[in-house]
Amino acid sequence: MKHVIIGNGPTGLVAAETLRRLQPEADIALIGDEAEPPYSRMAIPYFLTGAIADSGTHLRKTHDHYARERIHLIEGKVVKVDPKAKQIEFASGERLPYDRLLIASGSHPIRPKVPGMDLPNVHTCWTIEDARAIAAKATPGARVLQIGAGFIGCIIMESLAARGVKLTVVEMGDRMVPRMMTEKAGNMIRQWVESKGVAVHVNAGVTAITQKGSELLAKLSTGAELAADLVICAAGVAPNTAFLSGSGIVVERGIRVDAGMRTSVADVYAAGDVTEAPGFHTGQPELNAIQPNAVDQARVAAHNMAGAQVQSGGSLAINVLDTLGLISTSFGQWQGASKADGGDGVELVDEARHRYLSLQFKDNILIGATSIGWTDHVGALRGLVQTQASLGQWKQRLLNDPTTFMAAYLGTAQKAA
Repeated sequence: MKHVIIGNGPTGLVAAETLRRLQPEADIALIGDEAEPPYSRMAIPYFLTGAIADSGTHLRKTHDHYARERIHLIEGKVVKVDPKAKQIEFASGERLPYDRLLIASGSHPIRPKVPGMDLPNVHTCWTIEDARAIAAKATPGARVLQIGAGFIGCIIMESLAARGVKLTVVEMGDRMVPRMMTEKAGNMIRQWVESKGVAVHVNAGVTAITQKGSELLAKLSTGAELAADLVICAAGVAPNTAFLSGSGIVVERGIRVDAGMRTSVADVYAAGDVTEAPGFHTGQPELNAIQPNAVDQARVAAHNMAGAQVQSGGSLAINVLDTLGLISTSFGQWQGASKADGGDGVELVDEARHRYLSLQFKDNILIGATSIGWTDHVGALRGLVQTQASLGQWKQRLLNDPTTFMAAYLGTAQKAA
């Protein structure tokens, strides 16, 4: 059996290693399009702060790991998938046959169509090569403008602030991390960030970037103009699917897969950020570019590629963020459900102590939660959401005092046992 995996990030690597355990004699090829060993993008901020060398981003640290696992690493850019011939094609024109194919090609950073986005000192921060270029320029005191304050943007912001730059962040949404936090919570994070010396502009977009001497000038949709030595674009990501054109594989916002990570084409699977997989709560296709989901999908795909019948429990929002020392989380349907659908919720705000809790219910089940400043037992919120435990009397107790979530988790777990 010949397994080919497109994408050598955490999703592809976990799938390859799982396949090796399941099929000791299989031929496994793992393809990446960068001249680097498989590495974690999530480790790039630690490289930027100087906490680790670039080798510290590598997913496996021993030099002979892939040889021992008999995983064949291939560097190349895949430009075509031909399911009829059961082959993939590289930019070089070479072709590689497969029996089972896994697409774990991940995402790419979005560059807004703004004049000046291609100037030399305007960068994305997505690859280790990007990070090396940024590290050379983001020196103490340098004026850095960051476009985007989403989840990835806030992680980048943390590492830039640690480098001692003079940082300004511009976010098109009405708050920071708008796809992770409620309006109140996102603005509490903004206030915290501003108190740490970072300038934040919300409800603002960059409309043009021009070079003036040695500096960059960014014009905002608000009419303001900001000067910078370096611009970092963290405006979001989109799945890598362009190479699938003409393959017959159904792609909407991402590759459509079922609960077994099967695509619309036989013997072709997909996992990770590139997929639209059934959601945990809705069962409907959802883009959910979160590493815990990606790794779970990788294992499910590998088992099914090896001939098993395994299904994912569904894609679930799981966000944990450290923003300049302020811990925030959101789980599940943190936005809540409408009253017509049985939705109910409670919000606790303590701005003086930088604490916030939002619990969202559907009938008698906790479907989502958001927190700021809670570190003790916060995993219980995820547990309540993920187990879909019937709360019984605990629902009213949580509505009266949402801080009792740990007791509710233990109470419902004991009842289930």
